[in-house]
Amino acid sequence: MKSLPIKINGAILALILAGAVIYGCTVQEDFDYQPAGTTGKLGVSALEYFQSHESFTMLGSAISLAGLSETYDTDQIRTFIAPTDRAFEEYLQANAYESLEDVPVPILKNLLRYHIVDNKVLFTDPELFESNLPIAYPTESGQVMYLSHNTNFVGLVNQGTSKQWEISTSNLEPTNGVIHVVNEIVYFSAASTDLDELDPSVKTDTIFPLADTYINGGAAANRNFGADNLLKVKNVTGDGDYDRKAYLMFDLNELPAEGVITDLRLEVGVSFTHAKNLDMNLFQVPDTTWTEMGLNWNNATMPVDPPITTITTTKVSSFNFDLTDFFGRMEQRGKLSLMIDGQDTGDETNDLASKEHETLPAPMIIAIIATGNSVLDLVTNTGISVESGGSVALDSEMLEITGASANDIIYTVEEVAQHGWLISGATILKPGDRFTQNDINVMNLVYISNGEGSEDHLVLSARDRAGAKLDPFEVEVIID
Repeated sequence: MKSLPIKINGAILALILAGAVIYGCTVQEDFDYQPAGTTGKLGVSALEYFQSHESFTMLGSAISLAGLSETYDTDQIRTFIAPTDRAFEEYLQANAYESLEDVPVPILKNLLRYHIVDNKVLFTDPELFESNLPIAYPTESGQVMYLSHNTNFVGLVNQGTSKQWEISTSNLEPTNGVIHVVNEIVYFSAASTDLDELDPSVKTDTIFPLADTYINGGAAANRNFGADNLLKVKNVTGDGDYDRKAYLMFDLNELPAEGVITDLRLEVGVSFTHAKNLDMNLFQVPDTTWTEMGLNWNNATMPVDPPITTITTTKVSSFNFDLTDFFGRMEQRGKLSLMIDGQDTGDETNDLASKEHETLPAPMIIAIIATGNSVLDLVTNTGISVESGGSVALDSEMLEITGASANDIIYTVEEVAQHGWLISGATILKPGDRFTQNDINVMNLVYISNGEGSEDHLVLSARDRAGAKLDPFEVEVIID
């Protein structure tokens, strides 16, 4: 590898050259250098090149599966971002697909369409050369792709967003445009923001249990464990001697009366957990008269309603149960009696810290309290129109909430689509996932139809960092 001086636009540049292979050093076949022995002209279409090159076996298969052969073979000039086999293998592994055939065709099609820029972009273009700044180009998916290069003239995809990639080989020229090779699947992801960051006016408040203990079945059914420093939880199969459930009682009147409680959670320290990725359920108990030193298995009141919330046991320092929705449904504050129980017959040991624990924090309910002075307004909700099996990028002409800055308006997915997927970056959103109005404004969200049905819908809610909320609302999807 040696450095060659190349003259471009009157400037002398040093360009590091390497052998023309995909997995070697970076190759920039772009500045019309003669010593490389190639001009980058391929003499065939992009599709023909991919079909004949061993590094693009999976790309060729993906193009065929997605029904995009004509797009890669037509005379229309485009820029093709070409993922190598390694890129596809990593994508399949990251998304738990066994093979390309397991990827839903609409998702695969949208993935490839984002890798096609509706323009011919060479890194010798004066516009790119002079600015060395990201330039936005439209893609076949409807989203934008930013292309630029660094000071060493290595091409970059989506510089300045949450995720950027280096181009490994650039400026290969098929008869229908230009090819830039990447070793990862690329996607657009808006500059990230901390969705949990609070408005300066927002405060937190913490309350601690009036009482906490656990009950134990079998031979210990009549024993009390109120003085114990642990809250033991274990839902067992056929042996009551080890069946244990934790009880806690709080007085919600201890929370401030002024302001709007936007988030409420129960946090319990973990002394030990088998972390089997099993359910751990939090129930409301109708009895609020039990005492810490008097409760046992035989006199304990069991829950009558389904769990308030459920978490999955993992190796963490504390378990956090979300009480926000439950609290919002409460008619009045007062004493709250709770029971923690493991997954039915899960046989998993979980030892949690009681308020008597010497080193771990006591159980606590943590409230985030906002002023509630701001007001959000759903000004645009036209719904989404999409072709069957196609995709569309959401924008503010489809969905917009005002009343705060775009990055401070946070949507939550309440119900997902039944005939498609809502995708942010490379992530399929599920209930509880969040995004901002800015994600919509910069077209970071894509709805992909699965090719079924003639209509669909999403259910979203929204809030801002100062406590204003919008109740869940429906976004209609019309599938043509």
